[in-house]
Amino acid sequence: MADSADSAPPDAQEIRDSYSRAVIGAVEAVGPAVLHIQAGRGSGSGVVFTPDGYVLTNSHVASGAPRLSATFPDGHTLAARLVGDDPETDLALLRLDGEASAHARLGSSRKLCVGQLVVAIGNPFGFQATVTAGVVSALGRSLRARSGRLIEGMIQTDAALNPGNSGGPLVNAAGEVVGINTAIIAGAQGLCFAISADTASFVTSRLIREGRVRRSAIGLTVQTITLPRRVVRFHQLGAESGVRVESILAGGPAAAADLKKGDVIVTFDDVPVGSVDDLHRLLTEERAGKSLSLAYLRGTELHTVQITPKTR
Repeated sequence: MADSADSAPPDAQEIRDSYSRAVIGAVEAVGPAVLHIQAGRGSGSGVVFTPDGYVLTNSHVASGAPRLSATFPDGHTLAARLVGDDPETDLALLRLDGEASAHARLGSSRKLCVGQLVVAIGNPFGFQATVTAGVVSALGRSLRARSGRLIEGMIQTDAALNPGNSGGPLVNAAGEVVGINTAIIAGAQGLCFAISADTASFVTSRLIREGRVRRSAIGLTVQTITLPRRVVRFHQLGAESGVRVESILAGGPAAAADLKKGDVIVTFDDVPVGSVDDLHRLLTEERAGKSLSLAYLRGTELHTVQITPKTR
């Protein structure tokens, strides 16, 4: 009896072969640069992305580790040091203490399409150089980091991830790293997330330069609340919610602008603020030191002040 694969239509065989070739090509391009990161009592994955030994991984893998070591798929192990990390995007940058035997190419996630083939490479449960494949399930997702801040522009994929995959690369068929795997939804199947390569490029450039990512702050804590509809209509506000001031840091920008506990911020730099995450998104490095407009409700009255965020 003829083998079932031989009896399949040629076009079906070609599709299978094309799929296999794409996965194999991605693994051959990036696999040698994927590391097993040992971080004290925990471990994860990472990927070398420069010839001089810079490594991308997750902040939750490397941050706070008393010592770090990185093992290549061929068993070669090097010590590593933490250059800097950014908990708010769950990214960390390491530098190998020695010559990297391979490095991957960091691409861009801007051209990704839903349904596109992607490959995840990592070390789930310590099984080194494990490969899973899937598709891009969605783009532009938001996921909350351990710091409480939303990570924007995340890639959702169904390429299987498990503990230990954290910090490993998500790779396209061209052999480019398009994301850094970071999270799964506990109890769900096929709901996995990666930080986009564009976010990683932004963060690593600042970590290399300064060891941290600078953001701005205005010296207060806030909570999202729903606004009365009559107030929204009367003041023609851009959102039906705002952020209520819960506390103010003495001597900070908010105190200098005479904001009070209970005030509800509705715009910042002329952009509607409907949630805590909206405000976090606007508190960028570029806005630090600039005098910007902030509109708030005190009771039902709308007020506008100038406020100058500080580098956090």
